[in-house]
Amino acid sequence: MTDTPSPWRDLRRFTPARIALGRAGNGVPTSAHLAFQAAHAVARDAVQAPLNTAALAAELAAAGLDSQTVHSAAPDRQTYLLRPDLGRKLAPNQPVPLLPGCLALVICDGLSAMAVQRHAAGLLQHLRPLLAGWTLAPIVVAEQGRVALGDEIGAAMKADAVAVLIGERPGLSAADSLGVYLTWQPRPGRTDAERNCISNIRPGGLALEDAARKLAWLIREMRSLKLTGIGLKDQESRALPGPARVRAEPGFT
Repeated sequence: MTDTPSPWRDLRRFTPARIALGRAGNGVPTSAHLAFQAAHAVARDAVQAPLNTAALAAELAAAGLDSQTVHSAAPDRQTYLLRPDLGRKLAPNQPVPLLPGCLALVICDGLSAMAVQRHAAGLLQHLRPLLAGWTLAPIVVAEQGRVALGDEIGAAMKADAVAVLIGERPGLSAADSLGVYLTWQPRPGRTDAERNCISNIRPGGLALEDAARKLAWLIREMRSLKLTGIGLKDQESRALPGPARVRAEPGFT
């Protein structure tokens, strides 16, 4: 007799979500419980881990990309987690280059320095050849930064636009997910409705090359329409491969 597979177990082939774990009395099996605890520990570590800015700068330099490091107004990780507002503005005496009309590229550690360390330089390496016609400022690496920090940095540069690469909040199935937030005419006070976001950039989600291509497409459309956010829709005809999902609607921080 052939055993008919459980529909729930069959779904596990398509998702890392915790479904069809089984049961041991009133709880889950020991293996599932231990796997949950391990994933939770990885997520906690990702939130607390510091960004190795020297290693990132070296990786960017090897790819031919100049960079400089700045710090948000949050002096340490604990303050950063307790005071999101301080992560959205620069600390005093943090100079950035003045380059009117440029595309500012900002890398923030966010809530997963692990994601930034693993994927940010590679994404920019794929993106750079796709940005013909843009003046690019040196990449700004921001410690203890949140998405809106890019608005202040972009405004200080007098940039036409800013793309912020940032480590996303870790989940129990992915602790190294990178996001990119694109904002036209950045300035303090911009809202999330005025940005576009590409999320889940990682090996198990959206590949670096595909993310770079999607971001370049959005940048071209942004420049044509002179806006980002709810007015800029992802209407690219070419579909992304596989199960990866892209959010080209406003992001939330």
